[in-house]
Amino acid sequence: MRSNVLHFILPTTLIGLVLLGFVACQDQNTQSDNIEFKTINVEYPTTYQDKSVLEDYHGTQVADPYRWLEDDSSEETGDWVDTQNKVTFDYLSKIPYRQKIKDRFEKIWNFEKYGTPFKRGDSYYFFKNDGLQNQYVLYRQKGDDSEVVLDPNTFSDDGTSSLAGYGFSKNGKYLAYQISEGGSDWRTVKVLDLESGRQLEDDLEWVKFSGVSWYEDGFYYSRYPEPKADDELSGKNEYHAVYYHKLGDDQSKDRLVFEDKENPLRNVYAGTTDDERFMTFGQSASTSGNSLSFVDLTTADQRIVNVVAEFENDFQVIDNIDGKLLVMTNYNAPNQEIILIDSKNPAEANWKKIIPESEDALRGASIIGNKIFAYYLHDASSQVKAYSLDGEYLRDVDLPGIGSVGGMRGKKDSNEAFYSFSSYTYPQTIFKFDTETFETEVFRKPEVDFDPTAYKTEQVWYESYDGTEVPMFLTYKKDLVLDGTNPTLLYGYGGFDIAISPSFNITKIPMLENGGIYAVANIRGGGEFGKKWHEAGTKGQKQNVFNDFQAAAEYLIEKKYTSSEKLAIQGGSNGGLLVGACMTQRPDLFKVAFPAVGVLDMLRYHKFTIGWAWASDYGSSDNATDFDYLIKYSPLHNVQPAAYPATMITTADHDDRVVPAHSFKFAAELQKQHTGENPVLIRIEKSAGHGAGKPTSKIIEEQADLLSFMFYNMNEQVNFPVKG
Repeated sequence: MRSNVLHFILPTTLIGLVLLGFVACQDQNTQSDNIEFKTINVEYPTTYQDKSVLEDYHGTQVADPYRWLEDDSSEETGDWVDTQNKVTFDYLSKIPYRQKIKDRFEKIWNFEKYGTPFKRGDSYYFFKNDGLQNQYVLYRQKGDDSEVVLDPNTFSDDGTSSLAGYGFSKNGKYLAYQISEGGSDWRTVKVLDLESGRQLEDDLEWVKFSGVSWYEDGFYYSRYPEPKADDELSGKNEYHAVYYHKLGDDQSKDRLVFEDKENPLRNVYAGTTDDERFMTFGQSASTSGNSLSFVDLTTADQRIVNVVAEFENDFQVIDNIDGKLLVMTNYNAPNQEIILIDSKNPAEANWKKIIPESEDALRGASIIGNKIFAYYLHDASSQVKAYSLDGEYLRDVDLPGIGSVGGMRGKKDSNEAFYSFSSYTYPQTIFKFDTETFETEVFRKPEVDFDPTAYKTEQVWYESYDGTEVPMFLTYKKDLVLDGTNPTLLYGYGGFDIAISPSFNITKIPMLENGGIYAVANIRGGGEFGKKWHEAGTKGQKQNVFNDFQAAAEYLIEKKYTSSEKLAIQGGSNGGLLVGACMTQRPDLFKVAFPAVGVLDMLRYHKFTIGWAWASDYGSSDNATDFDYLIKYSPLHNVQPAAYPATMITTADHDDRVVPAHSFKFAAELQKQHTGENPVLIRIEKSAGHGAGKPTSKIIEEQADLLSFMFYNMNEQVNFPVKG
């Protein structure tokens, strides 16, 4: 039942950023042209300060002179965005190898990329990108022939509209799909008749944080009321409700299934079991914890049965087994376990434990071939274990090594399954798997202009400031000399129970090819080691997250992987907060900083869109105790006169998850207080959002700008391999 739509988008899990296969390059040399590094002068625009804006927080007066930048629809904000972008792109245009880096990105990106196939009805479906297409295309395959079913590249001329979710009817006849425009979290739902190829007239608006769950000749979905004018991208999201839409009806006729008028700041998500016997739903007041209810759709009264009323724990329904709900939960099990809830006797006393909690964090499960496949993280790396439906352990699934498994896709009554596997030096490859014999074979392995055998990944453990042992993955060339001079990019997230596991990321290849080190720290606040690891980085303990990240940087320097002059830090969304907090607390520790779509104003984040739901991790300035610790690390409120790292803040004008005002205000204050020579810039993407669905062309441009900025400010030459 728990939905991840409220969670921040992880760049390494975006399909546009993931590589789907490889072949080693042969007979490679390098092409080199040394450049002379010159200081690029930057003249920052003066941002107007309204010094009359003061907020009283429990007796403390806090100035907010840039609050006018929160109005994303005003002409003044638009002019500020244009002025800042001109400064940034003028700077980037002067980096001599910027185009060279972009060309390299385009070259390595240009290959056929496939998604994991799955079966619906009597057909197989898969997503494919020919190489540089802005969006992946959905294909259908029968026998050896395949055909295009849905091409999101036709949604808009510039590729900024994307497919944001979909659901097939049980009989495989219909496809309901969600469209996001400009990266917004708002969705429009449309329906395609898969037999005739005809687009139906069913168009549903103002859908957000919702799946599409079919039942008979319609589906359940969640939506908000239509927002007020100019409130679409920044207004607070309230009064989420579940509706049932019957095919052919106008949306105004959709049946209201559940709403909670007394609690506007709650979201509700609905789903149906694979056999469509049960509709399950749950409310949540944050990004973790949900209630659990169900409706037996085979009964005449179809009454709602409440199983869990509180939001203290997570309950995720996997499927129905003979009238009993198989549920994954962390109730009395911080690392999660799987239980069976009898629909006839759903009281807690009757719950049956199927797969008990283990020392490793359970992250998901599915039923394929009448077996339960449970997905675990062991030291932040994937493990897959198979169990009978009664919970008897059968065996582990053999994986290629340390890395990440994309969840297996298959049917409950079929032994055929597909899954993907990747790691930092193992481009994502699709495997076909027999759930009866456990035989695995490579299904698809596209060709990529990259030689993974030249690189290595090691996992190290370092000590944080309070003595906690924290793991970190390091990827670099096998012959790299660890002399403290290597350009290094340290990435982190540390929040919302999200685990960062090893995966292949095409955006890091050009850096690795140029002697760079990619470091990923599995800091507290994430979900790598279960609920306790997550909670150790929340609310009043959030400083643990920043300490873990800074300790990672110090370890890299101490062990001669790099130095402060060659170290960059990067994170997005909650990771943007991480970077913003660390660069304001320790500006001397890093040479370059990349806070992306970050939560940077910790006193007002909860006043926009879905921000109120993050209070479970952050707390809220409305509470005096929470305010006391928030003001101490809020990046916006801790910018002091100092020499800051070379900084490029990135955001987008259609980000309605973490509204761009966070980045706008932080950039204005940073430019005002910065005393050093490093550039502090903001790059604002037009017609883009929080990250999901961003077209390939925009991803390549942005990634080329980031690497160019990083290397130039580290005085690093650029040499790429060429086939000899």
